[in-house]
Amino acid sequence: MEKKMSSKHIEYFRREHARLEAEIDREARQRRPDEVLIARLKKLKLAVKDQIATWSNDTGGSRVA
Repeated sequence: MEKKMSSKHIEYFRREHARLEAEIDREARQRRPDEVLIARLKKLKLAVKDQIATWSNDTGGSRVA
């Protein structure tokens, strides 16, 4: 059960990572991108990537976003 729950967490973090990446790309394409927002989103994306790595290591997986 623990492994199944961890797998769900990893998938959630992967979706969140992809969502943040898309939001960064969308903002970067604006005529006047908000650089502070982009920096904040990149920080969040990195934190999510760290969570993916942590959960992957805990479950024996090795794939990181």
